[in-house]
Amino acid sequence: MRRLEGGRFLMGSDRFYPEEAPVREVEVGPFTVDMAPVTNDRFARFVWETDYVTLAEKAPDLAHYPDADPSLLVAGSSVFTPPAVQPPLNDSFEWWSWTPGACWRHPEGPGSSIADRSDHPVVHVALEDAQAFAAWEGKRLPTEAEWEFAARGGLEGADYAWGDELAPDGRMMANYWQGRFPTENSLEDGFARTSPVGHFPANGYGLSDMIGNVWEWTTTPYAPAQKEEGASCCAPDARMEVDREREGYAFHLIKGGSHLCAENYCRRYRPAARYPQSVDTSTSHIGFRCVVDV
Repeated sequence: MRRLEGGRFLMGSDRFYPEEAPVREVEVGPFTVDMAPVTNDRFARFVWETDYVTLAEKAPDLAHYPDADPSLLVAGSSVFTPPAVQPPLNDSFEWWSWTPGACWRHPEGPGSSIADRSDHPVVHVALEDAQAFAAWEGKRLPTEAEWEFAARGGLEGADYAWGDELAPDGRMMANYWQGRFPTENSLEDGFARTSPVGHFPANGYGLSDMIGNVWEWTTTPYAPAQKEEGASCCAPDARMEVDREREGYAFHLIKGGSHLCAENYCRRYRPAARYPQSVDTSTSHIGFRCVVDV
């Protein structure tokens, strides 16, 4: 972990999606933060010692989803599946597949494995799974402000965690999508899906993978007044389509973008970017890191 002294910083952006504005001065206290997202190896130790079962490994209760298609109420999770032809970018069901059996152990579904991904970020973790792991380590999840403060690495107002240029001198600084999403990925960064943590340069605070690779959970709830616009970058709720303002249906903010963010779609591979994710939905591109109060 890395200790950060906190302080006042400029949070948000006026140059990208409306929900990131306005830029405002925010203060955070001192805290320590994981230098990288929680890996499969770390999560496996947690499961081994506690016999924990993630939400994706449990069949949903029909009583909680009365309007859902019963055939979808099986253990599973949402997996990115590239379509054969370029679809409209306003329907994420075109590239997200509800996959029975998909979970942190089997990221692409039955038959897939993390045997060669021990140092990749764990995925298919819902908010409650991330919170359970954090509590086991004696930690917690960061707030949105703490996460953004850490991601900026001391660069006040920069677009990215390393400056204002996405790929300085053509150098890949994070794991994101190069090419036309969701059908054409030139793989200039070398990865079609997740990458080992720490593969790309750390930011000014020595923190890796704050941008790209996987989205990261925060403890900050989404408020309906925070209207998000632009590309819908995350997996839809595969069990049923819901109105985001439906009473009792909780969303929390995720940060940092993922390997699926592209210049033509969801340019949220930035510290200021923010997006609401349903707390009871897991996907193949959302993970987390932990913090500890000082």
